[in-house]
Amino acid sequence: MPNLTQFSPSPILNSAVSNKTIFGALGVASLLSLSACQQTPDYNYLSGETMGTSYHISYQLPENTNEADIQTAIDERLQQINDSMSTYQDDSTISKFNQLRKEMPIIIDADFSRVLKVSRQVYEQSGGTFDPTVMPLVDTWGFGSTMTVERLQSPPSASEIAQALALVDFEGVVQKDQTIHKTKDGIGLDFSAVAKGYGVDVIADVLKDRYQIRNYMVEIGGEVATSGVSSQQQPWQIAIDAPIEGSTVSARQTIAAIRQPMNNGNKMHLATSGNYRNSIVFAGKHYSHTIDPTTGEPIVGGVPSVTVAADSVALADAWATALTAMPYAKALATAKEQDIAALFVILADGVQAGSAADTIDDWQIIQTPAMQQLRADKKP
Repeated sequence: MPNLTQFSPSPILNSAVSNKTIFGALGVASLLSLSACQQTPDYNYLSGETMGTSYHISYQLPENTNEADIQTAIDERLQQINDSMSTYQDDSTISKFNQLRKEMPIIIDADFSRVLKVSRQVYEQSGGTFDPTVMPLVDTWGFGSTMTVERLQSPPSASEIAQALALVDFEGVVQKDQTIHKTKDGIGLDFSAVAKGYGVDVIADVLKDRYQIRNYMVEIGGEVATSGVSSQQQPWQIAIDAPIEGSTVSARQTIAAIRQPMNNGNKMHLATSGNYRNSIVFAGKHYSHTIDPTTGEPIVGGVPSVTVAADSVALADAWATALTAMPYAKALATAKEQDIAALFVILADGVQAGSAADTIDDWQIIQTPAMQQLRADKKP
């Protein structure tokens, strides 16, 4: 995902806009293979369901620590996030807020407050392109899960778009101490474009703070946090897929990799957004599934895939979403201006939008100076 990620109607967070490419340590497929005979005896592997997707964790188990206790602690912590921010739970804090009328306050928990703070930061620095109140526009365009030619052939009227835009108002969500309220009826929040990243951060905190685990990789639906070294005693490395339409986790092509730097606290936080799984060519233009909340229109000429590294996975998640909600030229300029470590995957020179870009040679990577510095020891 704000121009959000569509999750399935299970544990957490309905929303809509940009499906995110799934990665893992050396790619998710390679990561999963580490769970069995390839891992050294003191590295464990956990997985589970959350946020309409799955999580995967590889970590070095400390002595005298029970793996079942770690799994229970992680699942309990993730359930707390669901109870706070799942739009699929009618009794969650966010659902209650969305149902309230204007000026009626509701108490929020610490998780909600942190995610709201990250969202506010990226909203302001992106000029409003990241906006967790964007859902009225998504619903108006009918882009809840898929994009259709029919909708572009008969788009919403200017009046319909204006009505939806009036409810896209993050400024109308006001926080006072540990309460929030809305300034007009109809405003609602959806944190799908940041919640998976925040979930990764939370799991990492459980591992390092509660169990003093320093070597780990945590992944939820493609958002990743790493620390220390892998079971091969090497820095973790995350594969970046070429944004080939129709590609899957088992059938994909890797175009780049980001290696965890050993001079950055031995940690790395990454997130990726991409429009290529939900885009369409209509009347000679390539439309993404992402809607720009500043204009009310679908993005034309958006970047197919962008990966962001940041101080937290939640922040990386929000920025990756924001950058896919801009035309490519604006996204690159914004990332440079904000000193964001971003890696864009775009069509190679001479390859036309809408053509069958189905090989690595059809794509190229563009990096901001901050990402170049991060990958200084890794060739593109």
